[in-house]
Amino acid sequence: MLFSTSLIAVILSPRRLQITNTRRESTICELTFPTAVLAVKLNRKRLIVVLEDQIYVYDISNMKLLTTIETSPNPNAICALSPSSEKCYLVYPRPVPTSPSPFAPPNSAISTTAVAGVSGSGDVIVYDASTLKTIGMISAHKSPISALALSSDGMYLATASDTGTIIRVFSLPLGTKMFQFRRGTYPSKIYSMAFNLASTMLCVSSATETVHIFRLVDPNTASSAMDTSASQMHAASGLRPRSGSSGGSNGSNTDLPGAPFDANADNKRRSTSFASLIRRSSQSIGKSVVGAVGGYLPQAVTEMWEPQRDFAFVRLPAATKSVVALSSNSPQIMVVTSDGFFYLYNVDMENGGECILTKKYS
Repeated sequence: MLFSTSLIAVILSPRRLQITNTRRESTICELTFPTAVLAVKLNRKRLIVVLEDQIYVYDISNMKLLTTIETSPNPNAICALSPSSEKCYLVYPRPVPTSPSPFAPPNSAISTTAVAGVSGSGDVIVYDASTLKTIGMISAHKSPISALALSSDGMYLATASDTGTIIRVFSLPLGTKMFQFRRGTYPSKIYSMAFNLASTMLCVSSATETVHIFRLVDPNTASSAMDTSASQMHAASGLRPRSGSSGGSNGSNTDLPGAPFDANADNKRRSTSFASLIRRSSQSIGKSVVGAVGGYLPQAVTEMWEPQRDFAFVRLPAATKSVVALSSNSPQIMVVTSDGFFYLYNVDMENGGECILTKKYS
């Protein structure tokens, strides 16, 4: 579907694509391709049809074929089109180099075979679908690319490899690395990635039961905020009992004058505050060490120390294939799973942590 319009692309059979106007209940056109259609991408300027080893680019105003892009075998249809009409970028894995056939004679010009079984290298091609020109190539990962996502304004590109432990975000069109996030320690296949409308959050789902939400903020800004938070917690963790404004949700407060004093509860609160202070302070110190020592070490080594992890997460009932999206008008995340469930979670933008399930449909 083209955004919220009545234009819908329907794959009627593996090789046949139909463009339909649901409001007028009419068929605009039908397109037949040499192999199965694996994915369809649309914005207000272009229609992109992804086959296993080709990408077709159409002008959506008249459905004219503009160009065909040859790719390496891409059975998972790894490709992304920017929703923006101004920055109409198309990204896909760089085709792997071809190798000569062992059965062909030397110096044969036609004896080349593509490396089978992979969708490409860890490099990403950035293609301008408006001008039909390649802008450049981004060396995103060492392993083959497994997932790509573009922000709504076309300014950010998120990439993930087959390993699935590191998510990187690049600015376009220059390809400068802006953010690097750690999804987890163990490898996992990335199924879906999505930016929010303001390009301030990135949501990632994988083969595990956890959906991660990352904040796109400057690490230096985040470090300053953490230092401030640590200072505030240090001031609050003194020997004097805390004020009544920080009481529990049940309305009772043992710190009020005349209220019974619970020594165990008070010690527990102090211990929790002190532990949080130590944890946050150690993170801040770690960032300072990285900043001081990072200039003397190779980039690959300093990147291993980057502590940017998710600020919020969703725990699904089971580890199934899923597609995620972030709401455009509220801090909510939507998850659709392959077993037929739709989940809606609220995201705590101040404290992060585990998101709260608000709706579930099957």
